[in-house]
Order: sequence, then structure tokens, then C-alpha cells
Amino acid sequence: MVSSRLSELFSVCGLPTVRSNQQSLAENGFFWRERDGVKVLVCQALEDAGFVNGFSTRLGGVSPFPDGDLNLAGYDEDSAANIEENRQRFLNVFGGRYTLTTVWQVHGESIKVVSDLADASDTNERADAIVSDLSGILAGVKTADCVPVLIGDPVKGAYAAIHAGWRGTSRSIVSKGLRRISEVYGSRPEDMIAAIGPAATCKNYEIGQDVISAFGEIEGGDRYFVPTREGHALVDLIAANRDQLTDAGIAPEKIHISPFCTMERTDLFFSYRIEKKKYGKTGRLLSVIGRR
Repeated sequence: MVSSRLSELFSVCGLPTVRSNQQSLAENGFFWRERDGVKVLVCQALEDAGFVNGFSTRLGGVSPFPDGDLNLAGYDEDSAANIEENRQRFLNVFGGRYTLTTVWQVHGESIKVVSDLADASDTNERADAIVSDLSGILAGVKTADCVPVLIGDPVKGAYAAIHAGWRGTSRSIVSKGLRRISEVYGSRPEDMIAAIGPAATCKNYEIGQDVISAFGEIEGGDRYFVPTREGHALVDLIAANRDQLTDAGIAPEKIHISPFCTMERTDLFFSYRIEKKKYGKTGRLLSVIGRR
């Protein structure tokens, strides 16, 4: 059934075509930044607009996932010493002195506003998005198949890092994040630039009835699914989050989508769906953005 609908499947995927992984990073708006074996995917448009940004890979770390991996979160599956060493290596790629701020992600729709260093140092607040306009801060979200979205407004200097799993996506966390930036900083969607990082793409991401039902509450939500078997379908979270960005008013040409699937490229990225079965654990990627 799936094979008979491949053209339909790829037409709704967040990535432009099935050939995306073969296209140059430059054509998709990204480039690699490397230092001491650590490799980070950077959005060129955000960089040019004055935003430090990057999507981590698994390369260049010290964690046994299974060996020498850059695991950046998950203290229940890795040692604190490993994670802290990996985070320092990751931050070194960007140069300068930046304070990393994260949240305790809960697959929800809450958004944290970081207004000062005290806010930045509190990483236990439960949320799935961070917005700020501070310089010297890197707002980061953790993923391993879920969709990371980075947004920058070069006019107001505001920015956001958003973790969009299927629950957050079905609850429109990206739309709510954009609304929060506008409320707090006066940002306008037409001024914003967005980057969608490496995530599980629709041709690999099969889900069950719970996800289908959650999206049933969204108008037109069924367009993000291609049925596979009874009660299951392939879901395109990248397209769903892209559409939340465009529906809010960000121009399509200012939305840059990574050509990498985390489930296909476990040589570069962690994948919860692939590696939890294989190793009983998986590392976490970090996607960060801040002002210079």
C-alpha cells in the first residue's frame, strides 16, 4: 500500500523531494562547522542575520553510545561527567563565551521566556520552547527524532528554540512560540527566519492511532498522514511544523529545512526509534540559537 503511494508521500514530506539527502547543503541553506572532531550543522541565513546557531551531531564526544559519541543530555543513561565534557566540546565550536540554557522537556506546549541570567541558569523549568533576546545566551532544545525548530528575528534581536515532538506539534507549539515572541518582543513573523533541523522524516516515521487521533483535532490534520496498516500511518512532522511557520506569516523562502533524516543517518545523528531497540538507550542532540 505504501509503495503505491510514494509520489503522494513525498509530495507532503517536509523535505522538498526524495533526493534531498543528495542535494548540497548550500542549496538547502546549511553548512558544516567543525572543531576538534565535533561537527555542527549551521543555518546560513540565521548566521548571516547575526544569530549563532547550530544543530549538533553525534561526532566528537566521549559517551559510549556505543563509543566516542557527543551525547548532550539524558543523565539517566549517561554520566554527568560525560555530558558536561560533551557540552563543553559542543560550545567550543561556536567560539566566544556563551551560557547554555535548556529546559526540562515534557512533550507539551509551554514556553519559557529567558529575561536574565537567573532565568538562563534555571534549567529545571518544564517547557518545550525557549524565547529570549539576550546576547551571550544559547537557547537549546534536545531531540533524537523529534523536530527542532530555531527562529530568529533580526529586527528585534529576539529568537526561539522549539522542541516539536508529535504531542507538541499536535498542540501547535511552533505557532504558540511565534505568538509569544510577538507578545514579548514585538516581533513580526514577516521579519523572522526559521530553520528546521534533522528529524525523523515521514517516509520512515510510522505512528499509531494515538497520534492520528491527536492530529484529528487540527483542521486538515489528516493531510500529514499516509496510511500503512490498520490503525497506523506515516506522519510528516516536518511538514506540519513548516505549515505552522508559514500560516503564522513567515515567508516560505525564509524557512530552511535540513535534508537529513535522523532515522536514516545514525552515522551522524541519534535516533530514539532506531537505537533504543539496538542498544537499550540513545543519546540526545542539541539545537541552539543565540545572539552574538
